Amino acid sequence: MADNTPTGPVELGADMDHSEHEKTYSLFISLTKYTSLVCVALLIAMAFAFFTTAGFFSGLILFLVICAVGAFLLRDVPTHIT
Repeated sequence: MADNTPTGPVELGADMDHSEHEKTYSLFISLTKYTSLVCVALLIAMAFAFFTTAGFFSGLILFLVICAVGAFLLRDVPTHIT
């Protein structure tokens, strides 16, 4: 007999690869949280460097410190689907 199991796209009834979906979602969430961290750190460092008398290098050091502390704090935030 013929096998009538759908092999096309999910929209047509084919099985979805859930493990691959979860890996992609986890990667997307990780990239989003670290990109947000860098944007916030950049804004704070720019405000510190431009609106105080600290200067460029102090702003750069602050940027690196904020990124390091933020990455340390964000490493344990769960990114998986529960």
